[in-house]
Amino acid sequence: MKMVRILLADDQQMLRSALATLLSLEEDIEVVAQAGNGAEAVELIQRHQPDVCVLDIEMPVMSGIEVAEKLKELNSPCHIIMLTTFAKSGYFQRAIKAGVRGYLLKDGPSSELADAIRKVAAGGRVIHPELSLAIWERSNPLTPRETDILRQAAKGATLKEIGEALYLSHGTVRNYMSEIIAKLEAKNKLDAIRIAEENGWLN
Repeated sequence: MKMVRILLADDQQMLRSALATLLSLEEDIEVVAQAGNGAEAVELIQRHQPDVCVLDIEMPVMSGIEVAEKLKELNSPCHIIMLTTFAKSGYFQRAIKAGVRGYLLKDGPSSELADAIRKVAAGGRVIHPELSLAIWERSNPLTPRETDILRQAAKGATLKEIGEALYLSHGTVRNYMSEIIAKLEAKNKLDAIRIAEENGWLN
């Protein structure tokens, strides 16, 4: 029986430890390392060379997505499974682009994760049906220009500063922002930023 060597990365220690304990009960899965943030995960992956990395999507220092992008840049052979609490279409698109092979809900049973680890280790892909449905149901309604304007606003730039940075008049930027708020069905600019960030559209 070929053992699948895995790394777990999650900033919630209790959850990570419980998951490590449950997965260690599987005869063909060995937890070789655990990380509490993304940067630590990259370091431990390079040191231990696991077959599969199970990453929480939202971690301090580096997110799970950023870890996946870094591993792709380093040409790491480690296969990646991403665990998430929420279905965010922007996150999903970035994850697939970064070579992530599994995308699962965090609150799923450990047996489901164990099966996914085996499948991904063998070169397959696993995407939770609920996530794939939610992702297809809502895609980013903003144009690239509107996304860029909202991204600048999220960094704290005023409409005047956004106009200067993008060579647009103050009135044009104001019109863009009104359109953004309408498209996202937001109450105001801050609400529009919140909605876009929650869906991963500003990354």
